[in-house]
Amino acid sequence: MKGLRFERIGKDRYYNVVFHLGSSYVPVSDETVEELKAKSLLPVERFLELLIDQVGYSSYLKDQIRTELKSSGDPVTQITVLQGAIREL
Repeated sequence: MKGLRFERIGKDRYYNVVFHLGSSYVPVSDETVEELKAKSLLPVERFLELLIDQVGYSSYLKDQIRTELKSSGDPVTQITVLQGAIREL
């Protein structure tokens, strides 16, 4: 599946949420999820930078997030959808 998305994979696990980047995924800590939730009403550009900093813990992952965002349609719409999705996790 193309695009970026969050998925809750369980409860009471070491990682309860994963962030999908196309066909790959990155585990996301509960602390990161809570921080992203708290900042989910930021403007799209600021939220994107926060997301990249928090989830992309290596330069490779940061590049992968940016590449997937560019290749899968309108970036503003995708980030807006991610902001809504993070609030519902």
